[in-house]
Amino acid sequence: MTDGEYVSIWMRPERPARGPKPTYSRAQITEAAIRIADAEGLEAATMRRIAAEIGAGAMSLYRYVPSRDDLIVLMADRLMGEIDVEGMPSGDWRADLTRYAHGLRAMWLRHPWIATAHRSLPGLGPNQLLLIERVMGVLDAHVSIDENLALMAILNGYVEGAAREEVSSAEELRRSGLSESEWMARSYPYVQQLVNSGEYPILTKIVMEARQPHLSRDDQFRYGLERVLDCIAAALPSTTEPPATTHRQRQQDRDH
Repeated sequence: MTDGEYVSIWMRPERPARGPKPTYSRAQITEAAIRIADAEGLEAATMRRIAAEIGAGAMSLYRYVPSRDDLIVLMADRLMGEIDVEGMPSGDWRADLTRYAHGLRAMWLRHPWIATAHRSLPGLGPNQLLLIERVMGVLDAHVSIDENLALMAILNGYVEGAAREEVSSAEELRRSGLSESEWMARSYPYVQQLVNSGEYPILTKIVMEARQPHLSRDDQFRYGLERVLDCIAAALPSTTEPPATTHRQRQQDRDH
């Protein structure tokens, strides 16, 4: 290995084979960084700030975490460990993917800064590897690996898109100082003007007929998730649909 060659943080030993026992750990540094990011945003989680949080010298932390990119990889993987995939695959693919999707969304909403740190390229830390094995294992027996990757991309894209929208909406409302109902009331005169113009029939349908905008965020998410799962079901052999989960039962769940 030549000088300057990239080495994954997961390939670097946490403690040297020789010498004194390290004073701190990657987990301790990562937890401190997450606490700061949760309270003040990702940009606040600098090495200097983390060092002050745990009572260390800023430069000493680089012995444990060589770069900020490595720190973000550690933080993101730590958050993936919050998603409960115990017992997956259970044999009921729809129940497993529903639980995973709700867990992923909840993690994003607990840590909204992940929207600015999330990366498409895999870090392949231990928690991400566990998610890959458990979640992709849900469909592994039913579809090819390429089909599995495509279906997971659809599911993850829906969840992350919905979570990003929730995070950004909450931030816009925070900056405006308004509640969601106050913001809608303020926008009403302009929307009514657009409807009255007769030039925007689809917008008019949305305003006059659509139920979705009036649902809670949780219900909106469930509504969309059910349709994503229906799309996944259409790509699977018919024998993979759990016998107890009928279309009528799912429709009743949506209505409630």
